[in-house]
Amino acid sequence: MLTVIIDYDSGNLHSAEKAFQRMAAETGAGKVIVTTKPEDVARADRVVLPGDGAFPACRQQLSDHRGIYEALEEAVIRQARPFMGICVGMQMLATMSHEYQDTPGFDWIKGHVRKITPSDPTLKVPHMGWNDLVIDHAHPVLDGVATGDHAYFVHSYHFVVDDAAQRLAHCDYAGDITAIVGRDNLIGMQFHPEKSQAAGLRMIANFLSWTP
Repeated sequence: MLTVIIDYDSGNLHSAEKAFQRMAAETGAGKVIVTTKPEDVARADRVVLPGDGAFPACRQQLSDHRGIYEALEEAVIRQARPFMGICVGMQMLATMSHEYQDTPGFDWIKGHVRKITPSDPTLKVPHMGWNDLVIDHAHPVLDGVATGDHAYFVHSYHFVVDDAAQRLAHCDYAGDITAIVGRDNLIGMQFHPEKSQAAGLRMIANFLSWTP
């Protein structure tokens, strides 16, 4: 079994790599590699797409890495291999982002990425630090994770999904903020599971054994 974390020059992947390798070793889930190569994505059993920073820059970086998006689409959409998007990697599942400029996403999960606007003006944006998850729908990747478990967030924009059934979890920041989205073989997390201690490591381990 091979899990591939895609490196397209969009953030430091060291902590993600270490967390996935640790949980793969603990669960016997095979090998985890970080790669820039489309051929590695093509042969992967599971694919992880991280992303830090602004959506338009991440989307452009992904396009600039020749063949990566095409290999990703082939593996995830046509071959239905399990996929996890993290932070901007999760937002890229959307139809469109409105960060700085309108930028098309993958349109794999219908919805739009919009600026966080807390109803309490004293709350700062970006939404940064620990917040409690509220589980909206059960999912195999969330086994052993409960409402009240917390996760580590750093973001100014969030994914507003069209279909409420595809929002698996949210958190409260003077208004609902989408925390986890999913459908079929896709799951995306706005927070950083690799920095979210026990709950995050549990989700990583569940993903590595998930057979949608």
